[in-house]
Amino acid sequence: REATGTLEWAELGYPDAAGLARLRQRLAAYLVRGRGASLDARQLVVCAGTLDAVLRLCRALRAEGHTHVAVEDPGWSRLGATVRAAGLVPVPVPVDGDGLRVDLLRRARQVRSVIVAPAHQFPTGVVLAPARRAELVAWAREVDGLVLEDDYDAEFRYDRHPVGALQGMAPEHVVLMGSVSKTLSPALRIGWAVAPPRWSAVLGAEHVGGMPPPVIDQEAFARFLAAGAYDRHLRASRLRYKRRRDRLLAELAASLPGLPVSGAAAGFHLLLSLPDCSAAVVVEEAARRDVRLADLDDHRMVRTSEAVGRTLVLGYGNLADQAVPGAVRRLAEAVAAARRRGQDREHRHGGVHERERDRGGLGDGGGGEPVG
Repeated sequence: REATGTLEWAELGYPDAAGLARLRQRLAAYLVRGRGASLDARQLVVCAGTLDAVLRLCRALRAEGHTHVAVEDPGWSRLGATVRAAGLVPVPVPVDGDGLRVDLLRRARQVRSVIVAPAHQFPTGVVLAPARRAELVAWAREVDGLVLEDDYDAEFRYDRHPVGALQGMAPEHVVLMGSVSKTLSPALRIGWAVAPPRWSAVLGAEHVGGMPPPVIDQEAFARFLAAGAYDRHLRASRLRYKRRRDRLLAELAASLPGLPVSGAAAGFHLLLSLPDCSAAVVVEEAARRDVRLADLDDHRMVRTSEAVGRTLVLGYGNLADQAVPGAVRRLAEAVAAARRRGQDREHRHGGVHERERDRGGLGDGGGGEPVG
């Protein structure tokens, strides 16, 4: 079959809900080699992206009696929405410089499952510290729970080798989820979930909903993996994005000197701190200059009204290399305009700073029951 480049007749019928067997085998080999995962190909289910995997898993969790799922805060808002769509309650758990606050997760007695991005958290960019990893695994074992590991851009690490998957530490309690959305294209709708045996059969069953990607697309990706082309593509992409990141950092240092930058070691975005103006106002001013930014606070489920957000999320994944200088120049103009607006407001109010919580990457860019 592989020599002739054809699919078998049976493979062109209704697809296996768990995915094309050949792709599952190739993906399993890649995840063991490239992400340090521990699995058998029978544990891997091909999905239509990470959110499809989350929805299937949450439906399975609900059927097993789960009522709540913890999510990182700040985090990817679509995860919380997907948890709700499955009939479960998302519980925000704070993230600090070492990642998810597992000590606060323990306080949520109703929670036995959590969605976490240990290799590169969005949007803070932090890596789950080794001690936190061990603590999270211990929690999952204590409550007989499930950790849903979102491995969304772990391959793109620029200062060292990518951090290994948490799943390799506790394959009986961790589901490893990934996709080609960041590595190839989100339009392909190809993702995967590696689940413990007690969950993998349910995850790949037709009754939990979800639909695998088209068989022809799965076959194409399987061949891409088998030829070593995916590994070569990742190596080339890491170099390309590292160069773009380095140029962005250099332009920021020149145009906005002294503003702290964090989260730049991996992925396609970084954080820029604003000590003297509102992030929401900068987002507004940047939009007038055709630059798309995000306020870090817009990724929070639990928002406070006592403080002005002062951190920007700058994405550079879809920003052309030659566009970096111009985008940073317009960003600097937006920051200057926001500072002027802040000074004018302070002057109008007799020196009393008026606090804002207006809702607002560079180029691309609900509630729950709070913990802690």
